[in-house]
Amino acid sequence: MTRSETLREDARALQGELVELRHRLHRRPEVGLHLPRTQETVLAALDGLDLEVSTGTSTTSVTAVLRGGRPGPAVLLRGDMDALPVQEETGLDYSSEVDGVMHACGHDLHTAMLVGAARLLHAHRDTLAGDVVLMFQPGEEGWDGAGHMLAEGVLDAAGQRVSSAYGMHVMSAVHPHGEFTTRPGTLMAASDELRVTVRGEGGHGSAPHLARDPITVAAQLVGDLQTMVTRTFDVFDPVVVTVGLFRGGTKRNIIPDEASFQATVRTFSAAARERVREASVRLCESVAAGYGLTADVEFIEEYPVTVNAPDHAAFAAGVAAEVFGEQRYAPRVSPLTGSEDFSRVLEEVPGCYVFLGAAVGGDHRTAPNNHSPRARFSDDVLSDGVLLHAELAARALDRDAAAAG
Repeated sequence: MTRSETLREDARALQGELVELRHRLHRRPEVGLHLPRTQETVLAALDGLDLEVSTGTSTTSVTAVLRGGRPGPAVLLRGDMDALPVQEETGLDYSSEVDGVMHACGHDLHTAMLVGAARLLHAHRDTLAGDVVLMFQPGEEGWDGAGHMLAEGVLDAAGQRVSSAYGMHVMSAVHPHGEFTTRPGTLMAASDELRVTVRGEGGHGSAPHLARDPITVAAQLVGDLQTMVTRTFDVFDPVVVTVGLFRGGTKRNIIPDEASFQATVRTFSAAARERVREASVRLCESVAAGYGLTADVEFIEEYPVTVNAPDHAAFAAGVAAEVFGEQRYAPRVSPLTGSEDFSRVLEEVPGCYVFLGAAVGGDHRTAPNNHSPRARFSDDVLSDGVLLHAELAARALDRDAAAAG
């Protein structure tokens, strides 16, 4: 049997224990950078394997290095582990036992898949032309866990800089069950935060001319930001600005001293990201000044654009189509407006991020999406995710070793 054939059989044999591991993680979700129970579960699942395991100092990350049977380069596989502050409403018999916390984005599957990949690659380590770095990351959901792990040296954990990196994300909707997809270039948007506080002078609601009303100016800015987007930016290099929080006032007949709002900003290129920073700050300050008020404006950078190296995207697409059949792979036409801190890894080394449809029954186009309290993810895709991880790592090592000499 070929390596691919035995990898496939061995991945299928892992399915039962992967389901059990995923359900255990799902019942006990944790949020943020510090996931002690999750870290303990991962370490226990890796116990007994011949891996070089280290844990983070600023987070509860786990990094495991698998040494291949032959000298060569190193590649990285990543799985994020954190959950969301969401009250679960799925009704599953393994629903979250933690009030107000849920694996609503499928990171429990990612963690189980990476554990499975560790087991699978360990069983075939003699065939590997180099090393595999397994990156178990906390804090993807707005905590910049990838940034913390990069700062602690995850890319050099094998003693050499990894030559390529791969990650995967399950989708509860949008893509059909079992379908793999990715695209070259921009895959996901950059995510940033805009915080604006308009400061005026309070007074009686019946006499606005004796006050300086910050609510009316802040409300105007919400609309002006949309006009800025449509009249300043190229529709083929899109920008999304969504105000999700607005605060002002205490009672209907009182003009307050200040009003504030916060917005999420999504861009798909570094150039648009820099331009929207400058334009949004200038707009808010100038409009407020035009009414005799002031605006304190913060543009807070979060995650950069997720960019797949074109050759690595083609490589990942080819592996998925060959291993699972061409009917299981569909190229993604447009980027997603969501964001990912795996983008930080792809800024440092070439690689690719792949999506895997994990919808549960029914129509994937109308299923509850990732982050919904009703989002459900199929256990059936676990062994497929493990197999793609393993194939990407093994074949990337073969490719990079051949290119090196």
